[in-house]
Amino acid sequence: MRDEKAEPPSSSSFTWTNFFSPFTKWDVLLGMVSAFHLFMAPYTKVEESFNIQAMHDILYHHHNIEKYDHREFPGVVPRTFLGAFFVSLLSSPFVVIMHLLNLPKLYTLLAVRLVMGIIMLWTLRFLCIQVKRKFGHQVEKFFVLLTALQFHLLFYSTRPLPNIFALCLVNLAYAFWLKGSHIATLRCLIFATLIFRCDILLLLGPIGLLLLLTKAISVTQALRCGISTGLLCIGCTILVDSFMWRRILWPEMEVFWFNSVLNRSSEWGTHPFHWYFTSALPRSLLAAYPLCFLGFLVDKRMLQYTLPVASFVLIYSKLPHKELRFIMGAIPMLNLSAAVAINRIYNNRRKGSWKWVYLITILLLLVSLGCTTITSMASYENYPSAYALKLLHQRGLDPNQTLDQWVHIDTFAAINGISRFCENNFPWRYSKEEGITIQEFRSRNFTYLLSEHRNIPGYACLFSVSGFSRVQIQLTFPPFQLVKEPKVFVHGNMRSQNWQHKDWPGCE
Repeated sequence: MRDEKAEPPSSSSFTWTNFFSPFTKWDVLLGMVSAFHLFMAPYTKVEESFNIQAMHDILYHHHNIEKYDHREFPGVVPRTFLGAFFVSLLSSPFVVIMHLLNLPKLYTLLAVRLVMGIIMLWTLRFLCIQVKRKFGHQVEKFFVLLTALQFHLLFYSTRPLPNIFALCLVNLAYAFWLKGSHIATLRCLIFATLIFRCDILLLLGPIGLLLLLTKAISVTQALRCGISTGLLCIGCTILVDSFMWRRILWPEMEVFWFNSVLNRSSEWGTHPFHWYFTSALPRSLLAAYPLCFLGFLVDKRMLQYTLPVASFVLIYSKLPHKELRFIMGAIPMLNLSAAVAINRIYNNRRKGSWKWVYLITILLLLVSLGCTTITSMASYENYPSAYALKLLHQRGLDPNQTLDQWVHIDTFAAINGISRFCENNFPWRYSKEEGITIQEFRSRNFTYLLSEHRNIPGYACLFSVSGFSRVQIQLTFPPFQLVKEPKVFVHGNMRSQNWQHKDWPGCE
């Protein structure tokens, strides 16, 4: 039964009012949850490293590309600068104000992540508008509720991963798909594929094939759209990224070659074929996971939308290396299917056996809230090296200090919370030199070390910072406990007098 307030699909004509209609309380809800995750866990990890370092360098080093982080640490495969340039441009007025107020760089990190979140939520809002027009206002509300009760989508919404840049375009593609603007749908997916994530091709293929088979577009239209959009996207990324990387480069082509042709991504770990369906999707969708299967059973319209998305996850499952963020693009459409199911359950909640289904649904939503709460608490404890550096800045500097405070950050510390936004100005300076053995540190003149090792010859362990290890179930209230263990150790050079005027807690 279709929601009586649902509207028929609109024409494919584009109007800017679709993007800039007034905010609703549901938009505020998503914004509040996203902001909560941002301020609870403001730091970033290795997955976001390239874009977050690029944003820092664009905002602080401007045209001096030789000082950019990617010149020293290029990473395994190159990534495009287009997303970082866009976010940095929008963030620059806030950064200027913060610079005039002499605020720490951490505030700039919050600013760029906040802008990233606004972009993500803006595309999600456009999708919500199309959900309301096609399925009704109740489905839209349940769609937002499911999204707010889940952890991963809104937690990652402010994080400048290539996957999130691509997800912004995927949200637009879904919205145009619901709207009936099929050429715009393909353009968004092509843009996401060629510039941000080549694996979106696995979503573009099933959706494009469905549009061809249902004669929503013709082969001629598809070819014209693909060629024109493809040439524009490839031209833009080659022009910008070749300049930034100092060689002729199309980043996503190299990523595709590395991951798919050479299959080198498996060097970072593998999972079984079923992992996305038995682990990643249940953890990311929570209550929406069982409900999304019910969605296309109670409303046949959902089958045409969920089938290509399920195909995307199924095809992606063939790649041995798996991460939840790789299939983030499937979450919004599967949430929509679940929202359609909840809408049917809600409308029939007073009829026969539907009462029990309604009760089970409420329990599932409460379980989702509980799981998201636990995961949010764990995420706060997941950036130990950033907290360690912050404490070192607070305790390790004498106000009258005129000598350099040289901090070496090892690989483990660098990938667990520290970015250039965490660094302070003089007298602090930093090293991320790789390949130094524990024995070599004795002959180096670092003032402090941030390391995963408790004992390093020639250095005294000043303090340690614990990080999340696991969740432990217990019989008392609350029924769970977050178990933490020391993750990052801060050491002082025994030959240096700079830190010995302080009373340090030690690492016992």
